[in-house]
Amino acid sequence: MTAMAVRPATPGSPAGRTELGMISINDRVVEKLAAGAAIEIPDAGAAAPRVLGRSMAGAAALGARQTSLTALPKASADVDGSIVILNLSISVRWPASVPEVTSAVRKHVRSRVSELTGLTVAEVRISVTDLVTQLTAPPRVH
Repeated sequence: MTAMAVRPATPGSPAGRTELGMISINDRVVEKLAAGAAIEIPDAGAAAPRVLGRSMAGAAALGARQTSLTALPKASADVDGSIVILNLSISVRWPASVPEVTSAVRKHVRSRVSELTGLTVAEVRISVTDLVTQLTAPPRVH
């Protein structure tokens, strides 16, 4: 079996168009990839939903996200051709530096989404909506 290189159909053709046809990636796919990339940074994770500035108690019973460093954060993507703008709501482990963590998340998400999709990430907007101050103890080995 021989490998075949896929080249753009013609110079100046629309983004996502190749000699084999049109390729499009759904916004939801990009959102999942961005959320997965965000939790690859050790001090970042999911934040519980907030109403009027307060975490929703008991939201987990309704299937909503909880503040966690292992769960996927809330992500939204706006894909326009080959350009994507991402919005993330994350939690940060306290006492980690919020600017350092958000910078690392922004850089890593931009890199991973571009690498996996071929899209150009124009902007990654990050909202830190919670700090993780209490971590559950790791399970004990008996």
